Amino acid sequence: MSRRLVLRGARHPGDVAIADGRIVGMGTIAAEPGDEVVRCDGDIVTAGLVNTHHHLYQWMTRGRAVGCDLFGWLVELYPVWGRLSVDDVRAAALVGLGELAATGCTTASDHHYLVPRGDDTVFDAIVDAARQVGIRLHLSRGSMDLGESRGGLPPDHVVEDRDAILASTESVIARHHDGEMVHVTVAPCSPFSVTSGLMVESAELARRHGLRLHTHLCETVEEQEHCLERFGRRPVEMLDEWGWVGDDVWLAHGIHIADDEMARLGSAGTGVAHCPSSNARMAAGMCRVTDLRAAGCPVGLGVDGVASNEVGGLFGEMRQALYTARLRELRPDALMPADVVEIGTRGGARCLGMDDVGSLEVGMRADLAVWPGDDLGDMVDALTALVLGPDRRVRHLFVEGRIVVADGEVAGTDLAAAHRDLAERSRLLWEA
Repeated sequence: MSRRLVLRGARHPGDVAIADGRIVGMGTIAAEPGDEVVRCDGDIVTAGLVNTHHHLYQWMTRGRAVGCDLFGWLVELYPVWGRLSVDDVRAAALVGLGELAATGCTTASDHHYLVPRGDDTVFDAIVDAARQVGIRLHLSRGSMDLGESRGGLPPDHVVEDRDAILASTESVIARHHDGEMVHVTVAPCSPFSVTSGLMVESAELARRHGLRLHTHLCETVEEQEHCLERFGRRPVEMLDEWGWVGDDVWLAHGIHIADDEMARLGSAGTGVAHCPSSNARMAAGMCRVTDLRAAGCPVGLGVDGVASNEVGGLFGEMRQALYTARLRELRPDALMPADVVEIGTRGGARCLGMDDVGSLEVGMRADLAVWPGDDLGDMVDALTALVLGPDRRVRHLFVEGRIVVADGEVAGTDLAAAHRDLAERSRLLWEA
């Protein structure tokens, strides 16, 4: 065993010992010669947060289309996104992943479905940014092949040819999937931007490689109406027909799901990425989180893009999820603080098919967030204090025992400089 790293003095759960990238002890840890010690007196340690749905490139269009529903929002932004360069995407990914790390996220899923001019080196750029920041990346090779001229929502110039998408997906898998720090996911975008053929062939491709599947589903009433008009069936029915109901699938949003559909998804172990702030910003609806969990669906948290959740951090989604569930059900115990911490950690890991992250347990990977607790001493329960107290950024963040955020600063990135570069790029994009 290599030299231990010991987090000492945390209010919750006490000391934590790490060696060889794993948690090897918790509670009261006796000192050993050679220990490296990080003092966490009064702080709160949790498993690192898991972001199950994001669109990093949307940092380029933050704060736009603020009074639109989903379809209107997309129609306004598609043409702008079509002008993005690979360097723009990398700059947005660097800021987005840096902000996620600073707000406690150790694993992030990025659903990237826009490939302007067919240049799939955008995926190399996202991976490069993740390596610089140091957090785990679930890279969803998203895609759209149904443009306006064929009945889809996106303009034709931002969609791709199906064969080109599938070939690119194979290439992205070969270039980047390592199953450790980078996991490639196969992820056609949504029912109103893809063909049935792409959905079916994408599922076949993913399962040949043993990879997971991801898409948007049941986000809005308008999506339901589109599916009924185009297919004569609801989105979950189409999902089943395409072979997309299984424990290797998770869905973004999952708001408008009927009871029988929920039972079908739950019995198969299909997960849902709950994006409460984005859902509220877009007036899409309130996800039935407690019902989904009771039905057997893994539920995780998602920031979604920063064009629909301008905060861009994951921490606040825990509180927003708690408040949304209580408002929807009119029950003050619909979700409790410990529940939303579980959703933001272990629930997210289950959505992503990861069984060794997301929990504070001996033997798990040491993906850990250390939250400042100095101002929370008057709140008795640590997790209640964390979730219901003021928003906070992490004091320290570890991924597999490696430091990613130290004393509140992202170790591998000048985040302030990255923000300045992104702001200038965004200005030039809109001026164009």
